[in-house]
Amino acid sequence: MTARIPERTHRRTRAGSEETAISDHDAQLLRALHDEHAEALYAHALRLVNGDRQRAEDLVQETLLRAWRHPESLDPTRGSVRSWLFTTARNLAIDAWRRRSTRVGEVFTDDLPEPPEAIDEAERAVEAWTVAEALNRLSPTHREVLVECFYQGRSVAEAASRLGVPPGTVKSRTHYALRSLRLVLAEMGVTG
Repeated sequence: MTARIPERTHRRTRAGSEETAISDHDAQLLRALHDEHAEALYAHALRLVNGDRQRAEDLVQETLLRAWRHPESLDPTRGSVRSWLFTTARNLAIDAWRRRSTRVGEVFTDDLPEPPEAIDEAERAVEAWTVAEALNRLSPTHREVLVECFYQGRSVAEAASRLGVPPGTVKSRTHYALRSLRLVLAEMGVTG
């Protein structure tokens, strides 16, 4: 197919905006492109969008629109028209996939969100007292490793340095201290 750069005609709409009209030559070019390549392009687009027929049709339409807007790309001396159409369709599919994957999904509901639960300071105080009492029932080595790692927020290496023991010892003491803490809390009637 030999394509020449078509002459575009412009006309003004009632609102004053400019609108591009398709000349007879453009219409013939689009029909020829469609007749020659649409079926293969649709099959290719269908594979690109995992069988979604609507998206495949949109992809073919957008690809043919790009061909109409850039007729210089259809010059046979620049390469195969079909390969340009397939590459353009692939690029459009990739762009659409990227847009969808970065878009945050919206949630529509008629229900109002529930207000956050009020923080009960009395309950918080009781929990703190219960944990402190359970920590006091642990051995001093288990208590100090939990205080260093969880309450002071130190890493295993930092806790090992402060306690003067190897990092492996801190890890094993933390494991056994947490297990002991669970047992003590269970004895105190705390579950969960």
